[in-house]
Amino acid sequence: MAGTVCITTIILIFGVGSQALDLLKATSVLGDPPSTPKVHCWCSSYPNVTFCSWPEPLPSHPTQYIATYSERDSNSDPKTCHLVPPGSSSSLTTEPPSSLSEQLWHCHLPNLKLLTEYILNITAVHSGGSSFHLTSFMLEDIVKPDPPVDVRVSPLTTKNLLVEWSPPPTWTSTDIFPLKYQLLYQWEIRGRPKFINLGPFEKTKAELRGLIPGRTYQFQVCAKEMLGLGQCSDWSSPIKITIPTTKL
Repeated sequence: MAGTVCITTIILIFGVGSQALDLLKATSVLGDPPSTPKVHCWCSSYPNVTFCSWPEPLPSHPTQYIATYSERDSNSDPKTCHLVPPGSSSSLTTEPPSSLSEQLWHCHLPNLKLLTEYILNITAVHSGGSSFHLTSFMLEDIVKPDPPVDVRVSPLTTKNLLVEWSPPPTWTSTDIFPLKYQLLYQWEIRGRPKFINLGPFEKTKAELRGLIPGRTYQFQVCAKEMLGLGQCSDWSSPIKITIPTTKL
């Protein structure tokens, strides 16, 4: 019958250690339901900037989204999440898509409370039906800064280097919630990759000693909340430098 819809429901609840339990119930009467949003949430500036994202589905059906969130232990009405469509210039996040072919929707959740469990409901709707995704999270579990920026490498001698960087500009509370950093540097020996991961560093610089003149090294930095909340950022863009073989 024309106008009959299909409803697919997936409930995804995250518990301790980001373990997930999936429950799928589906009925299909006519047409294909929208794909269930695969939602990923992270806090890029604790505690004020939280985003959730999911891929834009294939353009077979125009899809609309309804996004709401609420405190798990509160009787207050759910709040509406601010939606940012793929490619929008108003997007506040710098996290790249998970693949070059994916376009991401973003949902901005401002001013969430500390040590409070939230439930996020993302509902996808089109002419073939609807599906929704529920996610439960606490800010402290999903903290993930954006990568550090402006990584700079300066030779000091033929064996020593100074690596400097700047905090991610989206982390706006470094005075209250400082960051610590990991430094990854890599090189090759006879075509085989080698690497060393150093840190954590509380300062935004590190001096490396005993490097090999003439060898090319690659440097990247990641940032993590000082007390260890959440996870380290993605690595910064790589910077390469060849150690000089003559005195500076």
